[in-house]
Amino acid sequence: MKTVRFCILGAGPSGLAFAAALKRAGCDSFLVLEKQAEAGGLCRSAMVDGSPLDVGGGHFLDLRRVRALELLFEFMPRDEWREYRRISTIRIRGVEIEHPLEGNLWQFATSDQLDFLESIARAGCVRGEPEPATFDSWIRWKLGDRIAEEYMLPYNRKLWSLPLSDLGIDWLHKLPSVSFREVLLSVLQRKSQGTLPAHGRFLYPRAHGYGEVWRRIAQSLSDRFIPSYSLRSIDMEKRIIDGAIKAEFIVNTIPWTLWPRLTELPEAIRNAVASLVHTGVHVDYHPENVASAAHWIYEPRESEGHHRLLLRHNFCEGARGHWTETNARRSRAPDGTRFVNEFAYPVSTLGKSEAIGAIVDWFRGRGIIGIGRWGTWEHINSDVAVDLALKAAEECLGS
Repeated sequence: MKTVRFCILGAGPSGLAFAAALKRAGCDSFLVLEKQAEAGGLCRSAMVDGSPLDVGGGHFLDLRRVRALELLFEFMPRDEWREYRRISTIRIRGVEIEHPLEGNLWQFATSDQLDFLESIARAGCVRGEPEPATFDSWIRWKLGDRIAEEYMLPYNRKLWSLPLSDLGIDWLHKLPSVSFREVLLSVLQRKSQGTLPAHGRFLYPRAHGYGEVWRRIAQSLSDRFIPSYSLRSIDMEKRIIDGAIKAEFIVNTIPWTLWPRLTELPEAIRNAVASLVHTGVHVDYHPENVASAAHWIYEPRESEGHHRLLLRHNFCEGARGHWTETNARRSRAPDGTRFVNEFAYPVSTLGKSEAIGAIVDWFRGRGIIGIGRWGTWEHINSDVAVDLALKAAEECLGS
C-alpha cells in the first residue's frame, strides 16, 4: 500500500496545476493518475500533416490571469508564445461578421443593419421585461428575435444537441456583454463595441501545439505522474484507490459521472450524478486552407454538421489546413483524421447548479475535492482552471 497526502485523478490543466503548486510549495507526497498515455486532457496536441493540432478542440491561453501565466511560463517561457488579437467570425447571411455579432452589426450592409437593429430594439431587456429562466427565452429577451433565430438558437442547438429549453442561464457570463446603447454606437461609429469575456488577446505556442506546456508540467513531476492508468475502484471511507494507494485527500478532476462505477454512492448523490449532462465532440482535420483572416469561425447553419472551424494556418506558424468541431451526436462518418472526445463540455441544464452543489459538498465531507471543468461541472477555460487549482492547492496545504 502506497500512502500519499494527495492523489490527483486526471492530468488535465487542473490536475497538473494542482500538482505543480504542491511541488512548488515543497510537498512531494502526491500522485497524479491519468487514463491517457500523455497529459493535457482536452488540451493535448498531436502532429497532423506536419504541424500540431489540438485534439480536444481549439484552446488558447487568455492573458488576464497573472498567477496562471506565471505558473505556465515556468515551464514554457513567455518568448515561446506568440500573442494575437482575437479574430473570430460568424458565418451569417452569406458573409462573415466578427464576434460578437451584436457589437459588429456595422459590418453588414445597411439594410441588414436596420433589420437587426429593429429586432434588438424590441428585445425584452430593452423594453424592461423580466429576465426569463431558460436559455432559449433568455436569448430572445437579450438579443431580439432576429439574432436569436439566425445565429444563437441554431448554433446552440448544434453545439449542445438537446432542447434549448432544458438549459438554464447561470452560465451566460461566458457570453459577450453588449448593451443596446453600445450596439447603436458601434453602428454609428463603424467599429466594434462591447466586451469579450475571454481571449480578446491570447497566446499560442510559437513552435508547438497548446498541449506542449501541459506535457512539460507532467514531465517535471517525474514518477509522481502515472499515465495509462485505468481506475477500477475507490474505497470512499478509507480513500484507497484500487486497493493500492491510500490518500489523505483525493483531488477529483475526472467527470463525476464516472464515479458510480468506481464506488457505492447513496441514492440522493447517485441521482444527482445521473442528472449531470455532458457533450462529446469530434475534431476532424481538413488539409485545405480557408480564405479568412479569422482564428476561428462559428457556423450556425444547421445544414452543416460542425459548429466551429479552427483555422490553424492563422495562428500556428508554418501550418496549413483547418479543423472542425462537431457534437458527437451530429457527426457523420470521418473522411480523414479524426479525434474523438467523449467528454468535451459539461452542460448547464436546469437544476445543474443544485445537483453539482450537493455532489461537491458531499464528497468534500469525505476528503474528496472536486476541481476543474469536470470537478465543478463548469465550462471553464484552461487559464481559469489553472487559477482555481492554485487556490485549491493553497487551501489544502493550509488545512
